[in-house]
Amino acid sequence: MSKQNNKISAEKKATIVSSSVAFLLTIIKLTVGIFSGSVAVLASAIDSVLDLFVSVFNYFAISNSEKPADEQFNYGRGKIEALASVIEGTIITLSGLFLFYVAINKYLTGEVSQYAQTSIIVMMVSLSITILLVIYLNKIAKDTNNMVIKADALHYKADIWANIAVLVSLVLVYISGNEIFDVIIGSMIAIYIIYSAYELIEEGVLVLLDSSLDEEITSKIEEIIKSEKEVNDYHWLKTRTAGKTNFVDVHLVFDCVITLMAAHKVSDNIEEKIRQLDKSKDWVINIHLDPYDDSDVNE
Repeated sequence: MSKQNNKISAEKKATIVSSSVAFLLTIIKLTVGIFSGSVAVLASAIDSVLDLFVSVFNYFAISNSEKPADEQFNYGRGKIEALASVIEGTIITLSGLFLFYVAINKYLTGEVSQYAQTSIIVMMVSLSITILLVIYLNKIAKDTNNMVIKADALHYKADIWANIAVLVSLVLVYISGNEIFDVIIGSMIAIYIIYSAYELIEEGVLVLLDSSLDEEITSKIEEIIKSEKEVNDYHWLKTRTAGKTNFVDVHLVFDCVITLMAAHKVSDNIEEKIRQLDKSKDWVINIHLDPYDDSDVNE
């Protein structure tokens, strides 16, 4: 095994960092929350425990998705990333619903916040750390285009807004003594969290259902095929993606008198041009050579 293969990928490092941050925030919030009796901080600590669970899960998802194809998983395990995205999006949604429930319950019960000054300091520290983490995760997500890291970044971005909501409400309640600020802001952030998770779940589900590559990439693939003068026609163009790999299947129609060597050379040329469309992705391209148009066969 090469030294390069022994290196921890940027994606794995990102999940390790996010897990460590979640663990740190959990310890801080639980300690302060228990000794101060602050319900807001304790609720935030529970959210950090959830963050820790998600980040650890993401580490194992990425570790498995990076494994090469084998006899059992002939196409690799790339869809684990999409599955993790759906699960994480669902967890984010549940977090938003829980936050909304807490806000409404506080309004109905008339619960009063305590130890506001201590809670404010803790939430300011938590907010600063989370912002730095999101900046880091966004950079890794941009560099790797990894769905799991995108999901993790979105998760912690939602936490930023949640932390801001708690911090703003604590300040307003501390200044005015009116608990309604906590209820209103908490409810608004809960709705935002639920809304932001929808796109994450949708993206993961589309990958699991083998949705085609985006229209722009598909159109460019068609243009590449059409640009080869030796290709008379094409049919059954199918595309999909899983993790770092894009898959393309297509039938190319050649003149029946062309040699196999010449047709194969044209196919190789098409494959190379397709791979250049996105060098950050691995490509598995399967081209079937037809001496005539058989698109009506076995439809």
